Amino acid sequence: MTSPDAAPSSSRSADDSWQLFAAFAAVFLVAYLVRRRSNPLHSIPTIGPSAPILSWLGAFRYVYDTEGMLREGYKKFDGTIFKISMLDGWLLVFTGPKLIDELRRSPDDELSSMEGSTQVLQLRYTLGPGIDDQFHVAVVRDKLTRNLAAVFPDVLDEVQAAFREYVPAEEDQWTAVTVWPVVQKIIARASNRVIVGLPRCETGRDTEYLDVAIKFTNDVFVSSFVINLFPDFLKPLIAKAVPMVAKNKQILTPMVVPMLQERQRLMDEHGESWDDKPRDMLQWLLEEARAKGTAFDNVVEKVLLVNFGAIHTSSGAFTHALYNLAAYTQYMEPLREEVENIVAEEGWSKASIGKMRKLDSFLKESMRLADGSLLNIFRKAMKDVTLSDGTRIPKGTLVAAAAITAHSDDTRYPDPAVFDPFRFARMREGGGLEEATRHQLVNTSVDFITFGGGKHACPGRFFAANELKTMMAHLVLNYDVKFAEEGKRPTNVRFGPADLPSHNAQVLFRKRRRGASPVV
Repeated sequence: MTSPDAAPSSSRSADDSWQLFAAFAAVFLVAYLVRRRSNPLHSIPTIGPSAPILSWLGAFRYVYDTEGMLREGYKKFDGTIFKISMLDGWLLVFTGPKLIDELRRSPDDELSSMEGSTQVLQLRYTLGPGIDDQFHVAVVRDKLTRNLAAVFPDVLDEVQAAFREYVPAEEDQWTAVTVWPVVQKIIARASNRVIVGLPRCETGRDTEYLDVAIKFTNDVFVSSFVINLFPDFLKPLIAKAVPMVAKNKQILTPMVVPMLQERQRLMDEHGESWDDKPRDMLQWLLEEARAKGTAFDNVVEKVLLVNFGAIHTSSGAFTHALYNLAAYTQYMEPLREEVENIVAEEGWSKASIGKMRKLDSFLKESMRLADGSLLNIFRKAMKDVTLSDGTRIPKGTLVAAAAITAHSDDTRYPDPAVFDPFRFARMREGGGLEEATRHQLVNTSVDFITFGGGKHACPGRFFAANELKTMMAHLVLNYDVKFAEEGKRPTNVRFGPADLPSHNAQVLFRKRRRGASPVV
């Protein structure tokens, strides 16, 4: 028999449970709000919504409209810092010369360059823990840069051979060339002539090796983009689902390791030097690895990394410049005249390439308007950091500088939206050696951050600049170029911060008529 007090008691119990739940919810909400407001990121202005869940709307906008967000932030907060939501966290964006300069000079124990680039490209997942040993950077910065003049003939020879093979244009007709894959192949060959050289097996021209080098470069970006779509706790699982980079390493290893073994045998037999000792990156990496006791497997990773740095950025930069040349054909003759006069007087050399100011300016102006990324100088906070303006950055936060707004600031560049190919050549006139040097392509500043800045500026930029100028000099002396639709430059490819040239646009090439002027 049911007690008459049972129903009211049950009702009171339910009411008590709901009151307890409401109390816990209220305490949780208050604690969350207090913690959120005490977080230094809360006081930094946001482009897009900043509230939980709603911030994901901003994260999705970041994927398809990074430029719009950066320009909005620049308009509202120029000279300060604002934040943008990404799918896996917040990104703090530095604007204005003062803060960009502070960012590029920041010490590694506060804002780490290596950790910033590792997170952006997810290198620990795409390459593995060996990425933490960055000994290849010193090899590129020191040995490669010191040997630029010595390796120049090899680069020139490979550029000439690659153009003959991949751009089979004739004098009496225009030939359509899909530029992006061709430029990648030319860059890969010219770069690997210096990375692995031309040993007896002719790896530098081995199509399987070059295909792997190019595929690896593209796969790093695809893999990192996919991995960055997910929160940190899912990243290891997603990385296993997109093992494209690991597959490239498996293919490359049996190609590179026998070369390392043969060179190590020669070093054991002859010591530091012998006849025909290679002068290339593979040799320098091997020597550094022997001194450090580093395994061949790690050297293979460094070969891949050097290829990544050499191929992707340079391919994008040259393709952008070639599109500009095809769109603005009136600049062909001034470039051709400069190159022809200097080569006729001094021949082909690193020194003569260095005297081509208009060519240098043409490439730099192309990079100013589109350098491959809308953001640059990525860093990661290794501890809580307080900037000179009082901004507090919590440990673990990703930061970067807004390249697109730094490069289009009308207080620094008159008519910044206009392609003015000889802008930097004019800046180098009449100002002495210091002014001439400051506006060179390889120079970094708060106004031009394509190569990063500070002590972590791209160590391979000197090689890249010489390679790009050699390619462009060869092109203007030997070809005419244009678009089928005159002056119609293809739209850039945008996703996230990437700002890449069209991958399927065609340029019309015609071999320069020999009767007009001698081909050099």
